Amino acid sequence: MDISHLEALELRLSNERVRLNNAKTENEKEIRKVWIVGIEKEIEKERQFLGIKEEQTEKAVSDEDLLNELLD
Repeated sequence: MDISHLEALELRLSNERVRLNNAKTENEKEIRKVWIVGIEKEIEKERQFLGIKEEQTEKAVSDEDLLNELLD
């Protein structure tokens, strides 16, 4: 299954969140918030299209668990 489009959307979302955090004016912050909501909706639709549940793509792992897995 080709998930390259989903990965590109997730990268775009991450980049846009960084831009939001660095936004200088309230107007820019509001615009970026709207864009982020739109990207999140697009990601959700892409996941539905691919038949991927959110938990299949986002596995939160604590730093300690990750370190333990790497050391095993």
